[in-house]
Amino acid sequence: MGLTAAKNLYHDLLNKIILGPIRFFDMTPLGLILNRFSADTNIIDQHIPPTVESLSRSTLLCLSAVGMISYTTHYFLLALLPLGVAFYFIQKYFRVASKDLQELDDSTQLPLLCHFSETTEGLTTIRAFRHEPRFKQRMLELTDTNNIAYLFLSAANRWLEVRTDYVGAFIVLTAAVASISDRSSSGLVGLGLLYALTITNYLNWVVRNLADLEVQMGAVKKVNSFLNMESENYEGTIDISQVPKDWPQEGEIKIENLCVRYENNLKPVLKHVKAYIKPGQKVGICGRTGSGKSSLSLAFFRMVDIFDGRIIIDGIDIAKLPLDLLRSRLSIILQDPILFSGSIRFNLDPECKCTDDTLWEALEIAQLKNMVKVLPGGLDAVVTEGGENFSVGQRQLFCLARAFVRKSSILIMDEATASIDMATENILQKVVMTSFADRTVVTIAHRVHTILTADMVIVMKRGVILENDTPENLLAQEDSIFASFVRADN
Repeated sequence: MGLTAAKNLYHDLLNKIILGPIRFFDMTPLGLILNRFSADTNIIDQHIPPTVESLSRSTLLCLSAVGMISYTTHYFLLALLPLGVAFYFIQKYFRVASKDLQELDDSTQLPLLCHFSETTEGLTTIRAFRHEPRFKQRMLELTDTNNIAYLFLSAANRWLEVRTDYVGAFIVLTAAVASISDRSSSGLVGLGLLYALTITNYLNWVVRNLADLEVQMGAVKKVNSFLNMESENYEGTIDISQVPKDWPQEGEIKIENLCVRYENNLKPVLKHVKAYIKPGQKVGICGRTGSGKSSLSLAFFRMVDIFDGRIIIDGIDIAKLPLDLLRSRLSIILQDPILFSGSIRFNLDPECKCTDDTLWEALEIAQLKNMVKVLPGGLDAVVTEGGENFSVGQRQLFCLARAFVRKSSILIMDEATASIDMATENILQKVVMTSFADRTVVTIAHRVHTILTADMVIVMKRGVILENDTPENLLAQEDSIFASFVRADN
């Protein structure tokens, strides 16, 4: 039963994390999530069952020992009450201290795990700036802090052993004195003293197991705190059979009175946004930091809370679609290109639906074909974790090739050129204008000169659209915000 409960708890936790909203991952440290799946899950699986078994066994043995001593030495019952009161206060004091120290140990372990995870992820940057000594020193400091908590926890256990030994010694003394007054037979006296000598160990284990179980149940409480998290609404209100297999085919986008926020208790980041994007149109969105550009791109994938208004793509409200269907039909290229460990083939076509000719065509369009051809294995060449064996520009071009392979009629580019050099940026712009000529492309611009050739430009500020026109018309207006952006960029 315990194994089944632990298994169900783990699967529920895994489902909650997989279906968790993007905001959860932005606010929750990676080390905390890893701690739930490693340390806390290990406690639930490996520690709680034996602790419960040990507590039950030691409690029964302790009660049987007290019963046997009372049976052999009746006067022992008179001393049982004060000894029980003393034992109660000892275990109560220890459990409070043990719980606090265990929580301190856990709380100091989390920064250690986070620091280790962040260090391994940013190892290249750390070495580039030669900050290895600083990170080593920080690691030692966090390790020492965690060891201090563990040292105090060990000292508390020693404190308990000394006090329970005192109680055990008084029990032996009381049993011995009571046996003299009781005038019992030597056999019964010997039996009573034998059990009195073993009761110290039983008392010690009862208290320690009780304290351990109380702390270990905190792992269940922590996992339950994640289970209470609100998941993304993956189920749509429209039947999948009602959605055309080639949806969205045209790439028409209607944004009607869109209001977006990240949390229910936060202010809206998009306020009554209205826009119309024709099929195949190239649209650039610009604005200062915090204007709502990226929030609008997240709204297309329902990664933020759309509490009013709607986005209609090819006549279908995206809020009514199953989430996996919606996200599988759209493509996005982010500022930080993402590649997964595996092969080039897997990164271009994770579902293995395309032929090699299609993959080579995509690589040729992204001007990566010659580079991939000379790699060992070609399409099956190894891609390390995060694509670290390729430059940032190459990773961005791989993402562009992946978007071409998916054949999505809508492509979102969220500041895709912000972290690459000018040569790669020119390749990216050329491919978008030629190979994606018949597709709708929405570009979140970091550098406004990248959207000068767009069919339409949207200028945003504080979640509101201020300007919406062609680049030519906006540049012709000297007082337009877009014109001021272009002048500042030049």
